Amino acid sequence: VDVQEHPHSANRMHIQMRLSAGVRIARLLVLPVVLSAIACVADRVPRGSEPANHEVAPSVESPLGTAPDKGRPRIVVLGDSLTAGLGLAADQTFPAHLQTMVAVAGQPYEIVNAGVSGDTTAGGLRRLEWSLAGNIHVLIVALGANDGMRGLPVDAMKANLGEIIRSAQTRGALVLLTGMEAPPNMGLAYTEEFRRAFSELAEENDVAFVPFLLDGVAGRVELNQGDGIHPNPEGAAKIANLLWPTLVSLLDNSAVQ
Repeated sequence: VDVQEHPHSANRMHIQMRLSAGVRIARLLVLPVVLSAIACVADRVPRGSEPANHEVAPSVESPLGTAPDKGRPRIVVLGDSLTAGLGLAADQTFPAHLQTMVAVAGQPYEIVNAGVSGDTTAGGLRRLEWSLAGNIHVLIVALGANDGMRGLPVDAMKANLGEIIRSAQTRGALVLLTGMEAPPNMGLAYTEEFRRAFSELAEENDVAFVPFLLDGVAGRVELNQGDGIHPNPEGAAKIANLLWPTLVSLLDNSAVQ
């Protein structure tokens, strides 16, 4: 992986990762398996449709039931089962690993795991006001996997993510957007449009960007649970390591609100 930084403005660190052709091919081979499990935790719905009633309360996979410390600056991770940590203890999720890294770095931030298993970008948008409560400094947006698995319209996904990003920015929060890949069986046109949506959102909204949340984890047996799909503690730690350089750049180049 060749990591390049493109500072298009003084307030953002835009990380572009150029993957080799071989890595892209390998990714396409493992993604159908990886993304199918993400959908396993969601309601079974027809392709191209959203559940009729998807108002989501805090789930057992997420520590959202705990009231935040309103005086402490927060980094909120808005995501699905990959964020919630399906099959993991609360202290084994990648947001928990990020919390450890923040503490070791001497940063004052509270990492909030706002992951809900099975959530789509529409679901994340519906619960956004609750997720943005408190003194939020950074929003990490890790949604889209279930949109791709269900074959939901890319323009709708992009609109949802755009509204999430702009709502956070209106509150004065910085945003780190993570990309996802759609299963190849959705067709080349769909998968390319899906992938492109994330990079376009990052460019259009001037936010930090990590192109693929599961880069280096997807398809690796030693980094996933027994189902071969959801990251184990080591895989979750690798996701945290992937996000950390971009996150710490945001923190180092901004004052605590």
